[in-house]
Amino acid sequence: MTQKIPTAGIILAAGESKRFGHPKQLLRLKDRYLIEWVLDAALSSKLTRVVLVLGHAHQKIQQVLGKKLDHPKLQVEINPHYKDGQSGSLQIGLSCARDTYPAVMFLLADQPLVDDATLNFLLAQFWSSHKNICVPTFAGKMGNPCILSSHFYPQIMQISGDIGARRIIGVNPEQVQKARIQNPHFFLDVDRPADLEKIKKLV
Repeated sequence: MTQKIPTAGIILAAGESKRFGHPKQLLRLKDRYLIEWVLDAALSSKLTRVVLVLGHAHQKIQQVLGKKLDHPKLQVEINPHYKDGQSGSLQIGLSCARDTYPAVMFLLADQPLVDDATLNFLLAQFWSSHKNICVPTFAGKMGNPCILSSHFYPQIMQISGDIGARRIIGVNPEQVQKARIQNPHFFLDVDRPADLEKIKKLV
């Protein structure tokens, strides 16, 4: 079995949030900013390291995170080319982890209902499998966050444009460990103002 532990988390939070007109990461959800929900879950999970990749409005985001930036598990990186798409953020995050961590989990900053218990479930499913990819599924649908082993690091470093690891996952179905989750709200993300209002009713 390929070595998979320890595993690092890479939070992709560099986007412009054009639909909102201001940084989506700084939207308020209950008592926290949107970016804090996934960050808190990742830091509380069994991920050994968490790399937060920022870009647009990174100074404002770091300002509101305050003392959380001092967490011993956390490393913040800035993607100056965030307008070129998500792939650059994946590669910046992976560059920080690939020499030390044999596997990485990619998390999205706009999925606030991702919690540490489910992240740990995904890690357990991945660690105990013989496969090099793990994705959560609900009702047969695959979603994020996803985990990939070092087997795919060279391919991740070659992708370009506004795409994450979807293509790699799509062309390697035999390598995918599907982890069925029980929470129907786990995959909910905030793309539009209506999405935020829907999620506010669930937290």
